[in-house]
Amino acid sequence: MEQNYLSALLLGLFGSLHCIGMCGSISSVLTFSLPQKNRDRTPVLIGYLGFYNLGRLLSYTLAGTLAGAFGSQLLYSISPHNGHKILLLLSTLMIIAVGLYLAGWFPKLAYIERIGVPFWRRVEPLGRKLLPVKSPFQALLYGMIWGWLPCGLVYSALLIALTQGQALHGGGFLFVFGLGTLPSLLGSGFFAGKLLSIAQNPKIRAYAGLFLIILALTGLGLNWEVHEHQH
Repeated sequence: MEQNYLSALLLGLFGSLHCIGMCGSISSVLTFSLPQKNRDRTPVLIGYLGFYNLGRLLSYTLAGTLAGAFGSQLLYSISPHNGHKILLLLSTLMIIAVGLYLAGWFPKLAYIERIGVPFWRRVEPLGRKLLPVKSPFQALLYGMIWGWLPCGLVYSALLIALTQGQALHGGGFLFVFGLGTLPSLLGSGFFAGKLLSIAQNPKIRAYAGLFLIILALTGLGLNWEVHEHQH
């Protein structure tokens, strides 16, 4: 499980660099929607950005919890005796797929974000009604809506959450994933140019993807050995 959470953290950290163009622009729009007096006071601005991202993490955690609960019920009902092995294999394959995606070798993985477009069309108008944001509570609510934005990276994390075996573990995976995205999104307004140059560096993307793949395979070997020893 520790390897899975480390994978979640790295997925959020490196993946958010990959998606900084889209998410960074959203973060900038949210910032400029604030009254001038709040934007001019750095501690207040940081507080609002914190509430935006707290709302986003709450939505991620909720989605991951639901995915973990659904996945565990589905797979264990299909195969009660080998459910753990199936979950372990599927989780490893998904993390490998995301590693290939981050490295730029499997760009079609991003197509899965189309799944959430119909739902987003219903939710997005609620977010527009909250603009301009005038209070921390509004920022929190907007962040919760932002968390449902169709994103291939987030949906990939959700697919991994499906294989975590429990609702709690699925929610934990998405929560840690969300924590990994914080440095890029919180810093996008201040270091956007530097972050973009890092994200667009093919070598950095390749190293990040390969490290994630190695971590997934290592976790598979360790967890499989533990499972065989217990049974």
